[in-house]
Amino acid sequence: MKCPWMYLLALSTMLMGLNTYADPAPGLLDMHWNPGAPDCKETSQPPLQVHRYNDRTYILRENPCATYEAPFMYLLIGSNRALLIDSGDVADAKQMPLARTVMDLLPADGTSRLPLLVVHTHGHLDHRLGDAQFQSLPHVQVVQTDLTHVKQYFGFNDWPNGIAHIDLGDRTVDVLPTPGHYPSHLSFYDGSTGLFFSGDFFMPGRLIIDNAADDLASALRVADFVRDRPVTAVLGGHVELNAQGDSFDFGSTYHPNEHALPLSKQDLMALPARIAKYNGFYTQDGMFIMFDQYRVLAAQLAAIVVVLAAMITLMWRYLRRRKRLRLARA
Repeated sequence: MKCPWMYLLALSTMLMGLNTYADPAPGLLDMHWNPGAPDCKETSQPPLQVHRYNDRTYILRENPCATYEAPFMYLLIGSNRALLIDSGDVADAKQMPLARTVMDLLPADGTSRLPLLVVHTHGHLDHRLGDAQFQSLPHVQVVQTDLTHVKQYFGFNDWPNGIAHIDLGDRTVDVLPTPGHYPSHLSFYDGSTGLFFSGDFFMPGRLIIDNAADDLASALRVADFVRDRPVTAVLGGHVELNAQGDSFDFGSTYHPNEHALPLSKQDLMALPARIAKYNGFYTQDGMFIMFDQYRVLAAQLAAIVVVLAAMITLMWRYLRRRKRLRLARA
């Protein structure tokens, strides 16, 4: 008969193993992206760049001169199928060879390519216009971005709670609801690489928050999810800052000295505290600018109306005064 302490030791080892994760597969995070140009007519930069993280993970980016949104897309390849996260801002395959590039990166068995699943972080056009290039391709499935389809496809019965899983064969990707920026926003975690794909929910840029309560709840759930998991890097949907943390102008086609795309696990863990500081209108915390685009737009429109009203009032007073002077002289 074995001693009781041996059973305790075995049980302790098993419990410790529940929170133990395999070391993530290594990859290359040293990325170099074309900056676009002040005058895009004067540049010959390709519309699409591909960065090979490792032999089964690719990061793609649309050039700022092809679209000032310059979004990132992510291709994860498993043994049974591949996953593309987001499809970018350009529908025309002649202007943006996204589908051809992605399909060429997939392993082929004779004339057949590995099946591809196209999903999205959210439904803003700059992350799904490229869907049109994939719709008619064989062995390709595109998941729509509205909340009804997202909940139905991933099986979220208690949105935004729960975690879904995408099985790529020997590679499983976790799917986390992260609404706040967009009602059906999703983030993705690839345990095989430790990469966390956060879309526009969290990135080195402007954090547009449409629903502050949802955004904070999403940040808390994400922080709890990654707490005991390895996170190699957090990869978002855009880079909108330079290396000093200053924002590029809206609509800029030129990103010189751009901030690095990857953020850290520590950055992600600190996100709830950042969002807790958000005043519901416009708040800057370090390099991160959080704002409600609709409220800011409404305030800008209100300011324009006030200025126009002031100008009209001044003009009316000026004309009235001139009329009085003419009548006095008469």
